[in-house]
Amino acid sequence: MKKYLLSVVVLLSYFFSFSQLLTTSPAFVTEATTSFTIIMDASKGNKGLNNYATTSDVYVHTGVITSSSTSSSDWRYVKFNQNFTATNASLIATYIGGNRWQFSITGGLRAYYGVPSGETILKIAILFRSGNGSLVQRNIDGTDMYIPVNTTALAAKLSVPPKQPTFIPKAEPITKVIGNQVAVTGISNNVATLKLYFNGSLIQTATGATTITSSPGPTITTSGTQTIMLEAFDGVTTKYDTIKFYVAGTVNVAALPAGLRDGINYEANNTAVTFVLYAPGKSRVCLIGDLPGSNWDEQAGYQMNKTPDGNYWWLRVTGLTAGAEYSFQYLINGNLPVSDAYVEKVQDPWNDQYISTTTYPNLKPYPSGFTTGVVGIFQTNAPAYTWTTTNYTRPDKKRIVIYEMLMRDFIVKHDWKTLRDSINYFKNLGINAIELMPINEFEGNNSWGYNPDFYFAPDKYYGPKNDLKQFIDICHANGIAVIMDIALNHSFGLSPLVQMYWDSTNNRPAANNPWFNPVAKHGFSVGYDFNHESLQTRYFTSRVLEHWLVNYKIDGFRFDLSKGFTQTQTCDNTGNNCSVGTWSAYDQSRINILNRYYDTMQLKSSGSIAILEHFADNAEEVALSNKGFLLWGNMNNNYAQASMGYVSSSDLSYGVFTNRGWTNPHLITYMESHDEERINFKNINYGNSFNGYNIKDTNTAPKRMELAHVFLLTIPGPKMIWEFGELAYDTSINFCQNGTISTNCRTDQKPIKWGYYNDPERKALYNVVANLNRLRNNATYSSLFTSNNINYNLSGLVKTMIVTQGSTGIVVMGNFDVAAQTATVTFPFTGVWYNYLNPSTITSFGGSQSFTLNPGEYRVYVNQFVPLAASIISFTGKNNSNLNSLRWTVSNEQTVKQYEIERSKNGVEFTKFATVQSTRQGTYLINDDITAETGKTFYYRIKIVDVDGSYRYSTIVTIVINQKNQFV
Repeated sequence: MKKYLLSVVVLLSYFFSFSQLLTTSPAFVTEATTSFTIIMDASKGNKGLNNYATTSDVYVHTGVITSSSTSSSDWRYVKFNQNFTATNASLIATYIGGNRWQFSITGGLRAYYGVPSGETILKIAILFRSGNGSLVQRNIDGTDMYIPVNTTALAAKLSVPPKQPTFIPKAEPITKVIGNQVAVTGISNNVATLKLYFNGSLIQTATGATTITSSPGPTITTSGTQTIMLEAFDGVTTKYDTIKFYVAGTVNVAALPAGLRDGINYEANNTAVTFVLYAPGKSRVCLIGDLPGSNWDEQAGYQMNKTPDGNYWWLRVTGLTAGAEYSFQYLINGNLPVSDAYVEKVQDPWNDQYISTTTYPNLKPYPSGFTTGVVGIFQTNAPAYTWTTTNYTRPDKKRIVIYEMLMRDFIVKHDWKTLRDSINYFKNLGINAIELMPINEFEGNNSWGYNPDFYFAPDKYYGPKNDLKQFIDICHANGIAVIMDIALNHSFGLSPLVQMYWDSTNNRPAANNPWFNPVAKHGFSVGYDFNHESLQTRYFTSRVLEHWLVNYKIDGFRFDLSKGFTQTQTCDNTGNNCSVGTWSAYDQSRINILNRYYDTMQLKSSGSIAILEHFADNAEEVALSNKGFLLWGNMNNNYAQASMGYVSSSDLSYGVFTNRGWTNPHLITYMESHDEERINFKNINYGNSFNGYNIKDTNTAPKRMELAHVFLLTIPGPKMIWEFGELAYDTSINFCQNGTISTNCRTDQKPIKWGYYNDPERKALYNVVANLNRLRNNATYSSLFTSNNINYNLSGLVKTMIVTQGSTGIVVMGNFDVAAQTATVTFPFTGVWYNYLNPSTITSFGGSQSFTLNPGEYRVYVNQFVPLAASIISFTGKNNSNLNSLRWTVSNEQTVKQYEIERSKNGVEFTKFATVQSTRQGTYLINDDITAETGKTFYYRIKIVDVDGSYRYSTIVTIVINQKNQFV
């Protein structure tokens, strides 16, 4: 079954006891058993229901593993308290005292679960839950509990020492030292000769028995792996059951070798690595995995050295095969297996199975049956990526236009290779930065990514790391920066840093956790709250920043919930009754924390971009903007109200950085982000109307988005567009897969609507955005978009803005009303002004001038001519007699030098076969006789070459020649 967060998966330290987590009466269950009882001891396992006060509120969640199950997690014929919203009396467990609950099944397993004949029942799967499902009793390692279903043939098992009832039963942690004795009990379902062995020596025999006991049991005489074995022989059949546990020797104390850092330290010889783990206060740490000479067992040779101060554990491992992937974990104190927080690839037992081989080829299988939880992978001599873009210069951060993207909802294949093929789409749109929502390993696959666990590992749901590097490389080759959204306010429960120091009583990070606060200091917190005043957190965070900036050449970060980087207490001691106002107030300590990270970024990658989702006191944002941070400026409601044609809350003035008293244009204003409702959804559903003009009309609504983008992209400073906003995306943020709208579906997958690109009204919006970005990047006009000389009237439905820098100016006007209105402006310079987006001119002689604007109409005037980008209206292939005719149409072309027609046969590399010199506008025709190419597939595209040498591509046209030499 699906795993839950830390409250049910973290491993807990516990002392050896002879009692079991699960017992059954009778001890052996078969399909023919008509009645039996399962008893659960909540003081064992993960203690999910330990000391649970409501004794009448515990329910079972149970099913069976059968011969038809596809995996150990494939429960069948499940019975549970539906949605935990209504009680099911038939599934309630009975409290019998001593922190124990019992549940009885009568009438036989097949009848109770409804298992059809012909399907063999192998195991009973069971969990115990509180009524609302928030508390769950599981194994000590957070896995599901299982009870084997036996046949009538001989069966035997060790009942003492106890086992965790996992799918493959495993010994519970046993705390023993040399000189201790170990009590042992074995049982069988039929009379047999029973023998007990300890480390290969016979210690007890019983004939004609069903029970055998050795108490107080054999004495441990040496450290290392101890083996207890039960043998049962009924004269025909012999059965065995074995338990292994480890007794630690003396921990070796040795100084950490110079030059090593936390995590995995690779050596140039590619056959050795040194592991370094910061884990103060732990008694012992052992490496386990598929390491040389190991098989996931705790062994003396893999016991880690402890530094003299007791803070670090380290071990050099040799004899590795260069290029081989190895799986590993740290086994802490003999009972807590965790991965390494610095690992760059992990194995996830719950989610990796749903990643296709197309997205991530050759994933190493999870070591099922050997361990539990997330496993780390290391690899010496791993395939390196060779970077090809060596002359890349980042765009000016004050003028960037960011395209925020959740790859899951942008392309169906959600992988880096497919995204790479969209580079011309981004380039033609004119954006110069892509902001990727969190891509480091997060819990699950289908996620926004703000539930992170491993910060150094790219999430495999998006593909291999070298594919990511190639995508970044190609972006840089096209002048596009790549910004990584990252959640460093918090981590979730699978993080090793959370698990290593955990308060099981209060279900939260322990007070001695070096990285996390036991309770969040602020509101709006999710997961577990990082303590950014801690030196350990500061070191870890700095390593994360360095990793992505240096190893992946990321251009910067957008810090999610950066206002949470504080130790100022604005909630009570339980994390409740939080004051958002106090949290948002000026906080010098928070400024200091963020400034340190900014300095680290600049040290590791000079000029790297740091963006804050902050929303704090304006004075604090001024201080941070003066340091060099860019800050989010959410204007969603204002732009939505204006776009819908309502004057209330439609003032756009707060999107102007000078309006906030800022000196630097470091305010990233945006209409939409991943967090806001889509404006065109509001247009279509709630838009205003008057006298035949209706914003709800699906042709009118995208035109309103043109108007809104005009007043977004012309305001000086950096900007951001949410994916498909340039195509008037109109699916609600709360869209559910069943077609309904619900806030519960806010983070669910959304429809990917690339067909909008072929819709004329939406493509017109795309062209407006592209041309506005072209203006922002124009050498003559680029300085306007960092200017602080801004004169604006953005409060009413008729909005105007004038920006000047030296002798260059731009005048913007637009009518957000649903009726014609008059805009009055005074042009800053006399002379000819050019209507940039709809080529025409006016002359200014000084003084105010009035313009009648239809509803939704806008104008962008510039005082120096700037040509529009060529607009390819269509590019098609057609059967024209015996020739393949390729046609395309352009309008408003000003800067294209020529069109180069490229062809590919059967998917082989594109090659140029014709060149056409451009004219300003018109329809072009190219013929290519391919009628002799029976059964072949041809692909065509146009390379549009500008006079400055830059280029972009058209869409691809596919033409197939069938067996009758006809075009398809």
